[in-house]
Amino acid sequence: MVAKTFFGFEELLLNELKTLGAERPETGTRMVSFYGDTGFMYKANLCLRTALKILKPIAEKKVRNPEDLYKFIKSIDWRDYIDAKDTFSVSATVISEYFNHSKYVALKTKDAIVDQFRDRTGERPNVDTQHPDLAIQIHISKDVCTVSLDSSGDSLHHRGYRTVTNIAPINEVLAAGLLLHAGWRGQTDFLDPMCGSGTMLIEATMIACNIPANINRKEFAFEKWLDWDMDLYEKIEESILKRVRDCSVKIQGYDKAPSAVNKAIDNVENANISEFVTIKQADFFESQKESDSEKSLYMVFNPPYGERLPIDIETFYGKIGDTLKKSYANTEAWFITSDLEALKYVGLRPSRKIKVFNAKLEARLVNYKMYAGSKRTKFQREK
Repeated sequence: MVAKTFFGFEELLLNELKTLGAERPETGTRMVSFYGDTGFMYKANLCLRTALKILKPIAEKKVRNPEDLYKFIKSIDWRDYIDAKDTFSVSATVISEYFNHSKYVALKTKDAIVDQFRDRTGERPNVDTQHPDLAIQIHISKDVCTVSLDSSGDSLHHRGYRTVTNIAPINEVLAAGLLLHAGWRGQTDFLDPMCGSGTMLIEATMIACNIPANINRKEFAFEKWLDWDMDLYEKIEESILKRVRDCSVKIQGYDKAPSAVNKAIDNVENANISEFVTIKQADFFESQKESDSEKSLYMVFNPPYGERLPIDIETFYGKIGDTLKKSYANTEAWFITSDLEALKYVGLRPSRKIKVFNAKLEARLVNYKMYAGSKRTKFQREK
């Protein structure tokens, strides 16, 4: 199988798959390939935090022209995967000198499937691009064509808990990946000081409590497959839920906009984690660390970049640095920005910079370690 992800998240996804028990996982570009049975495919869709899709390859062959492609697709017995009364969709990705247009490849694939059914049954399945019974993905790299079934359906960032958002909501898979990159595992108190609609808070809580990432989804594509095994799925779900643990740390979110606070509270309730999360209206720049100054705090947030929310970059990022310095001792602070120039206004030297992408924007996840007193004092204490 193949798990697709964002650029820069490949190693995170590899580690997730290893922990889950995948066989022979191997990283590629924006993906990790692995082996597993049907039950593991169900488990992967339920549990993986940094995966966007789980694809199941069913056939592969060299093709160099439309006729090769048509014959190859028609040679697959599609009755193993779909009935004539069902619907299907085809999407294609093409990186090849032999094929120029992905839409043409998808159309040729559709024709081959429809013609096979007509020849054998006199009936044909219809195409439904919105909610098909079977979603087929064609990938042609050079002259190698791989045919896969999409076991997920909607992208796995659609967790099912977020019903209301703000102007610039962060993608759920991106949020989970940033948290894992930051080393968050639920080890200390946690704060998102610009929480928006609550995505980072929810993903942080689900990691801390070991709650499956997609437990709140309404459906997966594999539930429409001919070999769908509901009993097996329910056994796997039950087994996974037994590993959920209580959250022993304080998880808190601030936002200065009342509307954002209300949306975040609603989404936290939808995720069934209200008992673990506290959200309040507050301006981060006027806030103080609430826990004991000696106690560690994790902070991960997604400040405005000036892309969709207009801000004075120099003033805003200067205030981030000032607030961290003055009010948040013993804090491991991480945030993402696509405005690389803005970082110089923070006035602090980042301990780490990790290259990531937010949609099509190249960004950096930066880390600032805020010590109580000077670094030297802390290091002397540790000795």
